Amino acid sequence: MSDQPLDYWAYFTADAKKTGSPLYARLAEGVIGDAELKTLAGRARPGQPHANLLLGAVHFLLLRGAQHPLRRHYPDLGGGPVEGEDPFPLFQDFVARNRDAVTRLIETRVTNTNEVGRSALLHAGFRELQGRLHLIEIGPSAGLNMIWDRYGVRYGDKCVIAPDAPLVIDCELRGDKRPLCGPTPAVASRVGLELNPVDLTNQDDRDWLRALMWPDQVSRLHRLERAMELFVDERPPILHGDALSLLPDVLAKLPQRETVCVYHTIAVYQFSSAMKEALENILIVAGLRREVWRLSFEFDGKECVLALIRYHDGVREERTLAHAHPHGTWMEWLA
Repeated sequence: MSDQPLDYWAYFTADAKKTGSPLYARLAEGVIGDAELKTLAGRARPGQPHANLLLGAVHFLLLRGAQHPLRRHYPDLGGGPVEGEDPFPLFQDFVARNRDAVTRLIETRVTNTNEVGRSALLHAGFRELQGRLHLIEIGPSAGLNMIWDRYGVRYGDKCVIAPDAPLVIDCELRGDKRPLCGPTPAVASRVGLELNPVDLTNQDDRDWLRALMWPDQVSRLHRLERAMELFVDERPPILHGDALSLLPDVLAKLPQRETVCVYHTIAVYQFSSAMKEALENILIVAGLRREVWRLSFEFDGKECVLALIRYHDGVREERTLAHAHPHGTWMEWLA
C-alpha cells in the first residue's frame, strides 16, 4: 500500500461498521472531519495503515493505564457504549493531552497484528495439499498463525476439528459447500520471514499486539492471549529480515520430494507492486526446480479471498478456495 486514498477514512469507517466495531467506526468517522488528526496519523511509516496506527496508539496508552474519561467507551477496559455520549470529542482530547506519546508510537510502530482467527482458514487451505508440509510464512509478526495446527476449529455444527485442542476457533461456514475436515496435515518444518518481528518476551511488544485488537471485540483479545501462551511453548523459528531476500535460500534448502507451501494472511497488501512482482518471480523460478505451492489470504479490492496457487515448470495455476471475513469470523467455501 502506498499513500492512503482520499476516501481512506470513509472506507475504514464503513469497514469497521461491517466487521462489528461500532466504537472504531465512530472514531474513524470523526477523523474524517479533523485535518489535524489526519496529519498526525499520516506520520506513519510508508505503507502502514493510518487508522490502525492512530487507534492502536491510543488503545496502547489506555491499556498501559492512562487515565481519561475515554476509557469508559472501551469494553476491554471495563467500559462500553455510553448512552447519549459521543466518544469522539473524548478521543480528540485524549490525543491532544498525550500527543507526544501518540506521535512516537505512530512513527515507530507497525501493524504487526496476529489475528489468530485466520488459522481457521489455514486449516481449510492446507487440507487441500498432500503429504508432509514444509511451510514458510511471509510476514508472521509474532508467529501465532505459524502454530495453526495447535488450534482446533469449529465451523458451526458442520465440521469440528480437534475439539479438545487448548484453543478452539469458531468460524461460521456459509454457503452449501464445506472444506475437507479430515485429520490435520503433518507439518515437517515451519519458518517465518519477518521484517519487524515481535518479541513475546517483551512487555511492550505484547501490549502493542493487544492494542491492535479492536477494543469492542473482547473475544478476539481473549483468543490472542491464549495463543500467545501456546506460542511460548512452541517457539517456531522466525528469520529477521526482508522476506524477498530470505525466501530463495529458504526454498532452496527444503527437500525436493516433499510438499512446500509459502503462505501469508493479510500481509502482502503492504507490498508495493514491484515487491509483489518480485515475489511472483521468486516462486516461478523455484517452481522450475520443484513443485511449489502458495496459500494466500488477501484483500482483492472487493473482498478477502483465500486462494491456492501452484507453480510448476513455469506454469502458474490458481484456484479460489473461499471468501472470508478478514478476521476469520466466517468463511464461504467455494472450491
